[in-house]
Amino acid sequence: MINKNQPIGIFDSGIGGLTVAKAVIDALPDEDIIYFGDTARVPYGIKSEETVRAYALEITKFLLNKGVKMILIACNTVSASAKEEIIEAAGDIPVLDVITAGTRTAVGIPEHKNIGVIGTLGTVNSRAYVESIHAFDSTINVEQQACPMLVPLAEEGWIDNEVAIQTLHHYLDHFDDTGIQTLILGCTHYPLFKETIPHILKDKKVKIVDSAESIARSAKLKLTELDLLNTKGGKFHCYVSDRPQRFHELAERFLGKGLTTVDVVSLDK
Repeated sequence: MINKNQPIGIFDSGIGGLTVAKAVIDALPDEDIIYFGDTARVPYGIKSEETVRAYALEITKFLLNKGVKMILIACNTVSASAKEEIIEAAGDIPVLDVITAGTRTAVGIPEHKNIGVIGTLGTVNSRAYVESIHAFDSTINVEQQACPMLVPLAEEGWIDNEVAIQTLHHYLDHFDDTGIQTLILGCTHYPLFKETIPHILKDKKVKIVDSAESIARSAKLKLTELDLLNTKGGKFHCYVSDRPQRFHELAERFLGKGLTTVDVVSLDK
């Protein structure tokens, strides 16, 4: 039996999913959150779908053993490759993912029939956002652009300096004559560039869709619907599979505040 005092589980292949955690904390400040970053096996984008599914199911089992009441997939690669398997493994526990959440926000904007998507090479090549958007509305035109250098720039904290601006131009100039009305940030690192991107885009009216904020809103709606909103929590517990020091250093950049502790766990034991 699920109860409202149980924590929300959030997981990613590494640190990027902390932008999702931050959005959930902002939207649901009274919820307890357990975050897992698979830092020992990041990145997922270069691995086979079978391997990603195996990793994702190990993490799902870990979160279920921690007694979570909801699981948020804060990884675009896992969302594209393993969502259905996670839903099956979770049973009665609701599962939400960043691709579906971001898509729902983008297609819900009236009269926006040209949508842009930026993401990692793996996410773009999977066409997961294209398929998700067309599942809602097959008449929407989707323009994609892979932006592989944005992840290391985000982790260095280079989000608005000259290098970042030139890199963003290199990628986003692709959209200049495409007529996009909405741009989905299809990687959990990309919200760090959310304030800079509008200055780079040729059309200043383009609506930016942050999948982290989208999944946080979806989580709040789902918990409200299920009468599972917590009013007494607010704790944040973070687990990683390796390199806690580096994770700790980067966490403040992604969360907007520091972490007190980061626990290391091995999922294969």
